[in-house]
Amino acid sequence: MGLKKPQKSLNTWTRQEWRTKSGKPSVQGPDATGEVYLPEKAIAALESSREGRKTLAKADAKKADDTAKGEQVSRTGIHKGKKRSGTA
Repeated sequence: MGLKKPQKSLNTWTRQEWRTKSGKPSVQGPDATGEVYLPEKAIAALESSREGRKTLAKADAKKADDTAKGEQVSRTGIHKGKKRSGTA
């Protein structure tokens, strides 16, 4: 029996290489940068244009602010406009 569409999507999402822009840890350890954690392809796409670099810098600043406030999750707006199945 094959996987259903949501299961395939989750498998694809899991296999992606996730990292921060600098490659250092985002929130754990003494070298934590506070940067957003994204798939490698998303970081490459954002860094390829000036607008993308501005978006990434803005997201990093928002994440740093939220982390300083003690918030565990930061809605940076990086994924704004992306289609998401099963969301309202």
